[in-house]
Amino acid sequence: MSIKIAPSILSADFAKLGEEVKKIDDSNADYIHIDVMDGCFVPNITIGPNVISAIRKYSSLPFDVHLMINSPRNHIESFVNAGADIITVHAEAEVHLERLIKKIKSYKNINDEKKTIQVGVSIVPSTPVNVLEYIIHELDIVLIMTVNPGFGGQEFIHSQLEKISSVKEMIQDRNLKTQISVDGGVSLSNASEIIKAGADILVAGSAIFKTKDIKKAIDDFKSL
Repeated sequence: MSIKIAPSILSADFAKLGEEVKKIDDSNADYIHIDVMDGCFVPNITIGPNVISAIRKYSSLPFDVHLMINSPRNHIESFVNAGADIITVHAEAEVHLERLIKKIKSYKNINDEKKTIQVGVSIVPSTPVNVLEYIIHELDIVLIMTVNPGFGGQEFIHSQLEKISSVKEMIQDRNLKTQISVDGGVSLSNASEIIKAGADILVAGSAIFKTKDIKKAIDDFKSL
């Protein structure tokens, strides 16, 4: 299976965000990754449901909305209504994680009412993989952060390769279809070792949007 690519619009030109999203839609990308930050869980503030709703018309690709916010349980419906296909929450941001996972999965996808919202759980570099042990069977995606979240353009933390491999082993031991997504400092220079460690999806921001040709940058990743 070829690697899946999820360009992160955190690195896009926000002055022409609709155009940037349309470029992704016209490429071979598989998802659009949208980072939502509240300035509390991470030291940055980005976008909310209104912006996601506004750019939804520019793409038919699945929107993976990554909630880097405190108390995500209070905001799920807003992001579903904005057009999210996948909602990814942080294990560190929610005490009653299993309850939240079930809540997310209870929503119908407004883009396709035959489907329910898919759910992902993300862990930051300092969080051990054992937090996933009792919920991984409920997940569509595990998002492994390979930088400390909050800002784009950070350097990849190589110690997280072992974590990717550990989560892959956990998935295989349980014979699950859960995918591993890797987000943070992903580039063409380290993508091969990330894939080798067990990644199914690469989230890339700067490596795609800081080039002159978004489509070519995505194709270069897909060629791996």
